[in-house]
Amino acid sequence: MVLVTGAAGFIGFHVARRLLERGDQVLGLDNLNNYYDVRLKEARLAQLSPFERFRFLKLDVADRGAMSALFSYHPIHRVVHLAAQAGVRYSQVNPYAYVDSNITGFLNILEGCRHARVEHLVFASSSSVYGGNTKFPFSVHDNVDHPISLYGATKKADELMAHCYAHLYGLPCTGLRFFTVYGPWGRPDMAYFVFTKAILENTSIDVFNFGKMQRDFTYIDDVVEGVLRVLDKTAAPQPNRNDDRPSAAAGSVPYRLYNIGNNRPVEILRFIEVLEEALGKKAKMNMLPMQPGDVPATCADVDDLTRDFGFKPTVPLEVGLKRFVEWYREYYH
Repeated sequence: MVLVTGAAGFIGFHVARRLLERGDQVLGLDNLNNYYDVRLKEARLAQLSPFERFRFLKLDVADRGAMSALFSYHPIHRVVHLAAQAGVRYSQVNPYAYVDSNITGFLNILEGCRHARVEHLVFASSSSVYGGNTKFPFSVHDNVDHPISLYGATKKADELMAHCYAHLYGLPCTGLRFFTVYGPWGRPDMAYFVFTKAILENTSIDVFNFGKMQRDFTYIDDVVEGVLRVLDKTAAPQPNRNDDRPSAAAGSVPYRLYNIGNNRPVEILRFIEVLEEALGKKAKMNMLPMQPGDVPATCADVDDLTRDFGFKPTVPLEVGLKRFVEWYREYYH
């Protein structure tokens, strides 16, 4: 059985569906909070409910007693932990939500995995951990001790906590740093979703850093493929480790880190152009300076992912946004 936390979320839903389609038994967990439209989360779950091998539990990962009981009662062999309080900007509004979900919740996952002797824990990290880094592309072997958002800091903390459990208890852990994931069934708080809604409603969109931001947009199918390939190959100690210069991504314990990004950053103005083409409508843009907590550009070094799994994201933005727009028009009529 595979436990997928955040199963009603964007990535969690897609991962759960792919696991079910290939024949895995999936236990989905989500607290269905109202950070964004709960109806969308329920609609995702409705897509999963016809699968006989799927069971859903409404549960908060921050609930220590409930999580302990979950691991005690269910025969969980592998875990894909995607539940988290997301959003860089919201972390300035409600910081406690990030500590509750991303720190306390992750500790409960680690403890559950430890006591249940789970074969492999794959957990979501984020490109936000790179914070103020200026070396491009972002590499999992680079130092990430300069977070510029609380969200990024909690994700860095998750990586450290997982490494600790891999070292102390031999728990195989793999962290995945996602880069701006987009696609059908996406999150309404993400820029591409907000932009689409505004363009169709003939309202203006806020374009920060005067459109000069660059993002490594990664299509959801590529992300899911990466997650499944990593899940199926249990993290193991890295041979030929250099003890004088240890890497954050691999070492003498069963712990690994990978970027999952498109490795092709796109300027926001170009992103808007592609979206306009897919929608057949022009955007009304409100140019603004960069917001606190944002970074000007992201770009993923995926060499390790390609080396270890023979895989790298391939879906171009023009294809991915077209698919998203088709889904959006159908879902919202």
